[in-house]
Amino acid sequence: MTASEFQDLRTAEPFADISVRFLRENRCLPLRREDGQVLTAMADPEDGETRRSLEVVLGVPVVPVAAPEEEILEAIQAVYQPGSAMARLVGGLEPEEGELVGEEAEEIGHLRDRAREAPIIQLVDLLLLRAVEQGASDIHLEPFENDFRVRYRRDGILYETESPPKGLQAAVLSRLKIMSRLDIAERRLPQDGRFRLKVKGHDIDFRVSTLPTLLGESMVIRILDREKVILDLDRLGFPPRELRQFDGLIHKPHGMLLVTGPTGSGKTTTLYAALERINSPEKKIITIEDPVEYRLAGVTQIQVKPAIGLTFARGLRHIVRQDPDIVLVGEIRDRETAEIAVHAALTGHLVFSTLHTNDAAGAVTRLLEMGIEDYLLASAVVGIMAQRLVRLICPECRTALPPEAVQEEAAALAAIAGLGPERLYIGQGCPACAHTGYHGRTGIYELLPVDEVIRHLILKRADAVALRDAARKQGMQTLAQDGWAKVVAGRTTSQEVLRVTQE
Repeated sequence: MTASEFQDLRTAEPFADISVRFLRENRCLPLRREDGQVLTAMADPEDGETRRSLEVVLGVPVVPVAAPEEEILEAIQAVYQPGSAMARLVGGLEPEEGELVGEEAEEIGHLRDRAREAPIIQLVDLLLLRAVEQGASDIHLEPFENDFRVRYRRDGILYETESPPKGLQAAVLSRLKIMSRLDIAERRLPQDGRFRLKVKGHDIDFRVSTLPTLLGESMVIRILDREKVILDLDRLGFPPRELRQFDGLIHKPHGMLLVTGPTGSGKTTTLYAALERINSPEKKIITIEDPVEYRLAGVTQIQVKPAIGLTFARGLRHIVRQDPDIVLVGEIRDRETAEIAVHAALTGHLVFSTLHTNDAAGAVTRLLEMGIEDYLLASAVVGIMAQRLVRLICPECRTALPPEAVQEEAAALAAIAGLGPERLYIGQGCPACAHTGYHGRTGIYELLPVDEVIRHLILKRADAVALRDAARKQGMQTLAQDGWAKVVAGRTTSQEVLRVTQE
């Protein structure tokens, strides 16, 4: 069929009393009545049995016209089941007026039954599948007065997506609670759970957190897809010099290595990649985390459980009695944990951990403020690395900026970073990147090895500015400098670097 005739398929006349299932199974679609006959698109025009069945239903002769199977199926969707997949699912589920308005509008038994209805199950599966297909890291389900909003976090940025109607809020959340083995009757207290699904042939873990709000429960689902997590230091975006330095630090026999940055900056992924590189049968590796995000082969992993007293500090005290060579502490949050980690590093263990500071030098002042003695800190810490994640320009729609725009931005880069690129790039937006211009992320890094100069400053309790200046004189590249280098290389944009490095 021609292109114009394909348009006729999508605008076909809908016929009553025809089973959509029959049309799909037999790959056929009645188009229009013409001279006492019905012109019908068929993937197999020679299929006499299907043609005769149609003639019985329609009561008139059928004239077959050959058309591609895919186009027929798309047209059936457009003619007989218009709207999105979600719209079709919720079409028969809209609650009657007044059925579900507030948090207590349905009895728990009825809510549990409704959460097990096939359309609700399919609706929740659709929300999860779309998130996985779009490469989202989190799903946010948020109650508001007049709507129930769903957003996906992709490459660190939240995007709104098609959401179920407000009236299905309780049923959708209850279904997710059942999947996570949470108490659907408990709506006043936060809850945490997890579940696993097989999506397109591989297992994906979903970590669920609920929080009661004024207008109902808010739920966030973290998607943990190990197959998409890069646990290879060579692929995390390290500059060659910093990669060599970091590789040397993680192969030291003892000492403390800290990775700093805000939540969501990739600290845990970097440390997991480090453990993957140095893991061997000769080494005993134990981690204590909150939570354990990915399982590492050959590594003993512990989940903290404050409710029963298993905190970072208490767990770490017992870990050092298990004769480990390498210990990963998910986060140093308090003085007690910091003290135990420092003493472990001083007694022959290699200790990895994270801190929430803006840059590498700030980690030293943070630990000093926690009460760690300067002489212990100077002896224990072997290196500190700060990192951020920047979005990569989509390779499918990457295009060079016009010369006048390059000149303007190059002048700004020259003033900030001493760089004067001749060519810069942006992503125009395309279906591959959901029209954002970005696809995927990479790290930018600031690595501060603790040498004799830095140790001397720590013993003098120098502030972060003095430490940073001394490290830069020793050759340390800052976060911004690494970011600008990736801008000049055409991998990201200056807007991205500014977004993640501005304090």
